[in-house]
Amino acid sequence: MGQVRSLIRICVLLAAPIGLAACGSTSGTAPSLSATSGPSYPGINCAPFARELSGIALYGDAASWWDQSRGRYRRANRPMLGAALVFRREPRLPAGHVSVVTRLIGPRQVAVTQANWVPNELDQDQLVVDVSPANDWTEVRVWWPPSGLLGSHEYSAYGFILPPASASRDELEQATPIAAQIAVSSATGRPLPRARMLARGS
Repeated sequence: MGQVRSLIRICVLLAAPIGLAACGSTSGTAPSLSATSGPSYPGINCAPFARELSGIALYGDAASWWDQSRGRYRRANRPMLGAALVFRREPRLPAGHVSVVTRLIGPRQVAVTQANWVPNELDQDQLVVDVSPANDWTEVRVWWPPSGLLGSHEYSAYGFILPPASASRDELEQATPIAAQIAVSSATGRPLPRARMLARGS
């Protein structure tokens, strides 16, 4: 746990001068993470956006996805590209939260793209750090764009719901704006996720 705390402090110190360019990179090239707030999408919510981007056809409150996924999707305590990280309900997240893994940075670091973490915003490639004692992603800290810092609050998570089809970084990036538009416009019914298919056809 002490190593994780040290890693978080290093990430925060690096964030100001270089925008997290070298924070936790496991390769010779540094990941390009976003340290600022994203575009505004009034009315966007995390679950419809995550459904579109991940291709995971689950509905309802974000926290309910974990139980709904049992027997329908593979689940894991390790991330993969396109997987949905499902947060538990708590006072700060009464409906839970769900975000989509868009970069694998290190054993305890990923970047996610998520809607409505900052209200009515779509934030891309935001740092999430695993601070769980067992390194199983059940406790995480999340980048907070308005402050430009890693949040101090530790959130409880269930783990990752794996996508029905593997995703590449480029595919997720191309599908992100499409997923956001669909998430805002699809207010009723239970349409099947189609953002990644549309991105491949564009």
